[in-house]
Amino acid sequence: MRLFRTVFYCAAALWLGLTAAAASPWAEVGDSQLRSDIQILANAGVIDDVTTQWPIPWAGLVTRLRDEVGLADQPQFVREAARRVAAYAKAHMHRNTFAGEATFDFTNEPDVVRGFDGMNRNKGETRVGFEYLDSDTALRLSIGTVTDYSTGGTKYDPEGTYIAQRIGGTVVYAGYLDHWWGPGWISALSLSNNARAFPQVGISRVSTNAFHTPLLSWIGPWQGEFFVGLLDDAGRDAMNTVYTGMRFTFNPFPGLQVGLARTTEMCGTGHECKPLAEYFEFTNQANHIDRTNDEGLIDLHYTNQTNGVPWEVYTQMMNEDSNPITHSVTSHLFGGSLWLPIYRNTMRLTLEYTDTVPTFDIFSFGNVDHGAAYNNFDYIDGMRYRGRTLGFSLDSDSRLLSLQAAWTDTHDWQYEVTLHHAAISNPNNKTGNVVTSAPVIVNLAEARVDIPFHGWKLNIAARVQDDQPRPDKGFTGAIEAGLTVGF
Repeated sequence: MRLFRTVFYCAAALWLGLTAAAASPWAEVGDSQLRSDIQILANAGVIDDVTTQWPIPWAGLVTRLRDEVGLADQPQFVREAARRVAAYAKAHMHRNTFAGEATFDFTNEPDVVRGFDGMNRNKGETRVGFEYLDSDTALRLSIGTVTDYSTGGTKYDPEGTYIAQRIGGTVVYAGYLDHWWGPGWISALSLSNNARAFPQVGISRVSTNAFHTPLLSWIGPWQGEFFVGLLDDAGRDAMNTVYTGMRFTFNPFPGLQVGLARTTEMCGTGHECKPLAEYFEFTNQANHIDRTNDEGLIDLHYTNQTNGVPWEVYTQMMNEDSNPITHSVTSHLFGGSLWLPIYRNTMRLTLEYTDTVPTFDIFSFGNVDHGAAYNNFDYIDGMRYRGRTLGFSLDSDSRLLSLQAAWTDTHDWQYEVTLHHAAISNPNNKTGNVVTSAPVIVNLAEARVDIPFHGWKLNIAARVQDDQPRPDKGFTGAIEAGLTVGF
């Protein structure tokens, strides 16, 4: 019966899905081609260079893209990126009308490493969403089913549901939104799409315009966001933990992007709940223990061109303690990309390294604090939701080296090949790791193609790996297929 229902819904959605009709006030997490195009435009100076804080409101992008004179002197690959971004924005900004979207994703084994464009978190997932967008209000109702075919269990999930209201230069929202905070393509240390979205209310700027006052104009284009969420998953030691996130990203001069963020756990079962007092309590010493579980984040992203070839370098550092330099207990991410022009488009090459074996001081490599990342003696569940880390997909005490190549052809098909070398957990990690029950080294290769066609999008991925997170062992492979249709 489950198979029959799935086939019926697929057939119905395919019959209805004649044109792209999704409506959204922002560019959402998950489309690496869209993100690459946005970064190309930022590198060329077509849009503001505030690209590491997702979702990104469309209002800050489309105004600049209407400047055809500013694009006339750009290379062909920049104009192609602008065309795709403008078309994507137009397709997702149908105003004063109802629209819908259905997605289907099936695999025999979900990916161990979940990057910005990660597909399914389970073996089977279907989702239907209905949306409405006008000049100031956006509404989406998303109903999904998540299936684990090994156990036969199916759960319903509201991820993607939200209401957003524009108020002046801000958008206030409530619902289940994915975030990606940071410059990494494979990993984000504090907040990513690895875990499912949790219920939250927040506020974000609509545009990235700079301050006009002399005192603050040096900051350049900037974006700010603050939200309060509830980690309401069953089985938590501290039920209904309050989770807050605040991020400020700014572009003080061309090419340089700086991101500052703080995420906090407070309240929940067994914890005294004084939100205002606890949020502004930064002292964490032996004689004055902080009652919250905090993570502080800084990331730096620099982009430029050499002989017409765009490139970027970036780093991200996540502190588990309150002092940003000494006794910071810091996890690290380093990476770089370049975009090689190929005919009318580009090939993006990215090399990225992530390390969640935290150093005691911010740069004291070799002097480490095993098991500290994402864990806390007072909040036993740590920075996790529904069994997944809110940040890095390989959780605590892990290291990941990744090489990725992605390119787009003249039909806007995107191809992606990724190689990973992952050391998941560590024998000295006494607090455990949610990905594996014992330390393991895994080499993984993935090939993927994303095919757009008249409002449909088909994603096909094939993966092989020489070992698996424990308790499983040995070589394995996986095929994954996802389909998105608008109606």
